Amino acid sequence: MKPETYTFFQNVHDVARLIPKGRVTNYGAIAKYLGAPRSSRMVGYAMNAAAGDDTIPAHRVVNRNGLLTGRMHFNTPHHMQELLEKEGIEIKGHQVIQLEKYFWDPMQELLR
Repeated sequence: MKPETYTFFQNVHDVARLIPKGRVTNYGAIAKYLGAPRSSRMVGYAMNAAAGDDTIPAHRVVNRNGLLTGRMHFNTPHHMQELLEKEGIEIKGHQVIQLEKYFWDPMQELLR
């Protein structure tokens, strides 16, 4: 992994650690916060790499429509959903219900 990729992944993981329990954000919101708005896919790669790391709440990062697109990178395909439901987030058909209710925007929450 290139040093700049490693640093980007570390920055993504640092933001993910700030997502409160019971809230979710998306790949694009993290990319925008990090000043790389066209790097949503790289944020996804960083989250996939973190799926087995208990110190990074990768389960709280979904796609822009609230779909649990990273679920295949967890121990089981249902583990991501189970973690979110345990935090009180409603999921149906692998998608966060009422995404706007649970959405955490780092641009709003961290730049106050």
